[in-house]
Amino acid sequence: MRRPWISTNLALSADGKISDTAKRPSGWTSSADHERLIGLRRPADALMVGHGTLKSDRMTLTVPGQERQPLRCIISRHGEIAPDHPVFVKPGGDIHILATACLANQGNAPATHHQGDLPSFLETLAVTHGVRHLHCEGGGQLIAALAALDFIDEFHATLAGHTIFGGMEAATATGVPGPWLPESRRFEITSFDPRPATGECFVSWRRCGRFQCA
Repeated sequence: MRRPWISTNLALSADGKISDTAKRPSGWTSSADHERLIGLRRPADALMVGHGTLKSDRMTLTVPGQERQPLRCIISRHGEIAPDHPVFVKPGGDIHILATACLANQGNAPATHHQGDLPSFLETLAVTHGVRHLHCEGGGQLIAALAALDFIDEFHATLAGHTIFGGMEAATATGVPGPWLPESRRFEITSFDPRPATGECFVSWRRCGRFQCA
């Protein structure tokens, strides 16, 4: 199948969590991490996020000051998103919503609706909409799905040593702890940028097997 080149980005606490058990929204990392988040969005043709993360973070999936805005892709079981959500209010790229189960009635929501599985949606983005680089910002359940398919080509993380969330039900980079991935995925570190003043470290990895790895 044809698919975009896929990168992901998350912030991880010292104990490997992306949020607490109450699903705390983003904003718990430094301003430098937020700047990095925007920088990673800039080269993407499309941004993708799970419905739960979109809802908790009130995301608009835009790039400030950039004329060309990436497509905004939302993955949901039923595609049911409140029509007053900021993503529908703030100008940006065209919105595409994938419902992986039955598609709910969306009324007048300004979006293109799709129904089916994640691989088919990714192929549609590549073939029909010319998406070459897709950037995913979580949540963990969506990144787990991409990892299980072995579709993650580049992985970015902010390791936030200043916070410990704890909690068995707090999500990790691949969702709430549960079944293991089908097999291990080998990545190579391509960037390691510690920031002792903020207690954070910016790390990037690329998937071995598709790229030259040492």
